[in-house]
Amino acid sequence: MAGNSISRSMHDVGLAAWFGGGLMGAVGLNGAAAQANDPKERLELSAKGWARWAPVDAAAIGVHLVGGLGLIGANKARVAAQPGAKSNTNAKAALTLAAMGLTAYAGVLGRKVGEGSHQGGQGATEPGAGTSPEVASAQRQLKIVQWAIPAVTGALVVLGSVQGEQQRPEQLVRAQLSRIPGVSRVA
Repeated sequence: MAGNSISRSMHDVGLAAWFGGGLMGAVGLNGAAAQANDPKERLELSAKGWARWAPVDAAAIGVHLVGGLGLIGANKARVAAQPGAKSNTNAKAALTLAAMGLTAYAGVLGRKVGEGSHQGGQGATEPGAGTSPEVASAQRQLKIVQWAIPAVTGALVVLGSVQGEQQRPEQLVRAQLSRIPGVSRVA
């Protein structure tokens, strides 16, 4: 692979798994677990599914981070000089940290729900009549966090696309010409 292909592939594949896994878990895993006949089984199935996914998710996040750091290192001069590249990189860094925090928090909440699975529930993120206040609170928070993760990682996908457009030859030429005194804009 030429140039930054390995770093870019790690960055994109890791992010794709992180985004897709979060979305599939919220829609598919938690949705399917809610269909179980036994209310206790609903929480247990969801908790077991997320526990199986957690190592893959952690690996995806790690691969994404390594790839992202490789891209930043390889493009540091462009990021520093090209209008918009630095702000995009900073926004991606902030969103990546937010997504990591949300993912970690979802893990903490998921463990609480899993530990209370014997109480049952309407679904993985919907308390039942016999659900304790602690587990019900974790479920309600998890209901929000499970959607925040794909929203934030989806925003990272969009910002990655913007960065790809910033690397098009005509954008790079415009960026270089804008650095010349007296040249305000090239059509």
